Amino acid sequence: MSGRGAITVAMCALLLTASADAADAWKPPRTADGQPDLQGIWTNATITPLERPKEFGERLVISAEEARTIESQNQQFNDEADAPTDPKTRTQDLPNSCGLGFTGADCGYNNFWIDRGQSVVEVNGERRSSLIVAPKDGRIPLTPERQNMLRERFMTMRTNFDGPEARPLAERCLLAFGSSSGPPMLPVLYNNHYQIVQSRDTVMILVEMVHDARIIRLNAKPSGVQKWMGDSVGRWEGDTLVVETTNFTDKESFRGSTPKMKITERFTRVGPDKINYRVTLEDPVAFLQPWTAEYPFYATDEPIYEYACHEGNYALPGILAGAREDEKRKLQASAPSGSGGK
Repeated sequence: MSGRGAITVAMCALLLTASADAADAWKPPRTADGQPDLQGIWTNATITPLERPKEFGERLVISAEEARTIESQNQQFNDEADAPTDPKTRTQDLPNSCGLGFTGADCGYNNFWIDRGQSVVEVNGERRSSLIVAPKDGRIPLTPERQNMLRERFMTMRTNFDGPEARPLAERCLLAFGSSSGPPMLPVLYNNHYQIVQSRDTVMILVEMVHDARIIRLNAKPSGVQKWMGDSVGRWEGDTLVVETTNFTDKESFRGSTPKMKITERFTRVGPDKINYRVTLEDPVAFLQPWTAEYPFYATDEPIYEYACHEGNYALPGILAGAREDEKRKLQASAPSGSGGK
């Protein structure tokens, strides 16, 4: 190797070492109480799915080229979905499948309102094929019994319109859908912003989706009270906020979980604009083994918007009114001729 080449290699090594040292040397700012400061507005929006697409098998890390392909396909989908509809189009001409799993009447979600991010998740310099990092296949290890339960619940939800109590919690504006509020705090189709506020004894996370506010009590004991989002108790381990949540209710379930579920979250601020979030779920009834997901939250200068879910929830009374009309028509159709349906 020439002298110039040796110098170049040495300089590159020196720069890499300096960069690594700088990253290691970065320390999070402190609050007035001396705690690592997680405060601010953050977003976890990403196009990386929770569960790994089967084509990746057990491969968590994907190449830069694969990530660019995924992001390009997402952009192409958005460009096509954002195109204006021909005003002469009739309802029967609209596609039955509108992407992102929506079909039929569910295509009412116009792409304008969807903001699920544009990029693949990157953690520790690795581009990921799924948010789930364990088990190796990147899938939720649900027991066969809970899989059957979920199928039955889905069919019941699709057919039971007896009253508002029979409808899903998100449809009733009681909790964010897709576990956006958490735990686990998952990215969903839109409103993926969170505001973190700290005090000496408490960490509050305001969730943009619906109107949820998580209250995490520091250095406390579980209250024994069952809550919508569980009972969250936190502690600091070095610069990492560790939050353990138990005491879930039987009125909601995450991917087949039961009130016996325990969730452990770890929030570590690794830079001025980034928090690493790692969450492990344990439920001996629902899951064959504990499973873990990992992804970043990024600082944003965008504000938290009011969701006003209840005020704008015209869907629920419309759904129930439609069900009553459907029942009325069926009753009239089955009535003896000449009875007038009375």
